[in-house]
Amino acid sequence: MDGLNVAIVGGGIGGLCAALALRRAGHHPTVFERAEAFRPVGAGISVWANGVKVLDLLGLGPAVAAAGGRMDRMVYASGADGATLTSISLLALYARVGERAWPLARTALQEMLLGSLGRELVQTGMCCTGVSDHGPGVAVHFEDGGRAEADLVVAADGTHSALRSYVLGETVDRRYVGYVNWNGIVETDGDIVEADTWRTWVGEGMRASVMPVGGGRLYFFFDVPLPASALEDLPPAAAILPERFGGWAAPVRSLLRAALDGPINAAPIHDLPRLPTWNRGRVVLLGDAAHTMAPDLGQGGCQAMEDAVVLAHYLTTTNQSLDDALRRYGDERRPHTADIVRRARKRSDTTHGVDPAVTAAWYRALDGDDGTAILDGLAQSVETGPCR
Repeated sequence: MDGLNVAIVGGGIGGLCAALALRRAGHHPTVFERAEAFRPVGAGISVWANGVKVLDLLGLGPAVAAAGGRMDRMVYASGADGATLTSISLLALYARVGERAWPLARTALQEMLLGSLGRELVQTGMCCTGVSDHGPGVAVHFEDGGRAEADLVVAADGTHSALRSYVLGETVDRRYVGYVNWNGIVETDGDIVEADTWRTWVGEGMRASVMPVGGGRLYFFFDVPLPASALEDLPPAAAILPERFGGWAAPVRSLLRAALDGPINAAPIHDLPRLPTWNRGRVVLLGDAAHTMAPDLGQGGCQAMEDAVVLAHYLTTTNQSLDDALRRYGDERRPHTADIVRRARKRSDTTHGVDPAVTAAWYRALDGDDGTAILDGLAQSVETGPCR
């Protein structure tokens, strides 16, 4: 199937990667983004080796390496006193899977993708209200009354997808994972953490964490378990973060002071159950619209990138019908992403004190851990993905 006109609803990381992958496969994508201007949600993104391999395929490997933070080591430390629990070199992981991780600012990645794609292929201020499939084609309808005709619609419109219910024929509610993630980016001169280290402080079912994202900056996040009822009136960062982390170790307090001097995003964490299908006719789901997951394995963005290249692959290599290509794409991706959603939820439960005894046992196991199991878990996502 060559030369499909593809309407991509959503200009996030998944949508832009899909546009690049589809264009490289000989199709004609146009991205429709609801925002008037690009404002990335979340400050940083962990692009692990599987995501970097996708970006390599899209011709962006050198740009990612130039923009990203060099992360050679991961450290777990006690939130109470800052003592190191385990320190693990990531170099063996990179040698095993054949690629490094490059964490970077979402803005940098988005600009990189837009620059490669060309902004003329992206239309902003286009709020999708629905689609109508009329057999030989499909129309995307917009809030301003306009419409766009296409051979295929890729719904890359995120966790709050407007098109997921159309594909499924019903509404599937997201599931609250149990914590809120406050995140942002701070400048650093090395006073908080070593420049090449991803460091996470743990305690009381909470986390504070920093990782390098290039340019002398750190991506940070603070995780606080909260009941679902608290989401209706979420406390501001300036109120809850000093209350929860103000008594932690000195580096965490330094991070907190720096974080509160700048913008902080608040993200209640949700995931999705495994969906029975990812397509209906000529409309197909991609990224968070299909598999919203907790960020505890750092795989949300990476899985959307993988979706993009797998979709382009089946549209290129499957010539029986468009429906057959979309079915094969879903059949490959649904079980893989469902497993990562499940593993991320399990990791989140352990980390955030769903069962305090399990979390306490994990803290004890971290103390002196040689990192074998941790590295195996990180490698699993790469070694079972499409870009092995």
